[in-house]
Amino acid sequence: MSESNLVTYRNLTKNYSRRTAPISKITIHHAAGVGTAQSIVDSFIPASRKASANYCIGNDGKIGQSVLESNRAWTSSSFWNDNQAITIEVSNSQRGGDWPISDAAYKSLIDLCVDICQRNGIKTVNYTGTKSGVLTEHRLYCATQCPGPYIHNLLVNGTIPTTINTRLLTGALTDRIYEGVDMSPVFNATYYSGRYPDLAAAGLHS
Repeated sequence: MSESNLVTYRNLTKNYSRRTAPISKITIHHAAGVGTAQSIVDSFIPASRKASANYCIGNDGKIGQSVLESNRAWTSSSFWNDNQAITIEVSNSQRGGDWPISDAAYKSLIDLCVDICQRNGIKTVNYTGTKSGVLTEHRLYCATQCPGPYIHNLLVNGTIPTTINTRLLTGALTDRIYEGVDMSPVFNATYYSGRYPDLAAAGLHS
């Protein structure tokens, strides 16, 4: 089982268990505060915290790792969910209110979700608002607002799953970068959309 090459900081905690189920879900959390990838990852190091996440995204968009994908992070108040899911803790851009996240953090969240799907054979994602979806939330498993109204609304209105599925359909890791190479000079989104009208028919846009 591989790890994401998007990670720029790794500090593995001992707060985890062995994963015993195939990876089939992604659970998005928010940090309930503004932080860097390093500060969020490091916050999971103390054994007394009894919590962790596979990946952490800072307000500036940098990505850290706290738990290997082969292991079950202690994130969602649910053994069942975490045993199947890669969990992602995302920094907020401000405290309180709708608990928004920055554009940089959002971009990295999408990039990371696409990367996780591509490496783990997840062909498409969906959000159902129930435990059956590929994309799940902490709020499904305990009395919490996590991942906050901002991320929750992006799941409910389809923005996050549609953006991930568009990338998965085109095979691109990001909208213009693939395997570390900027494809902007050779990728024409307008031409691609016109050449493959079935994308628009499926509700997908480049």
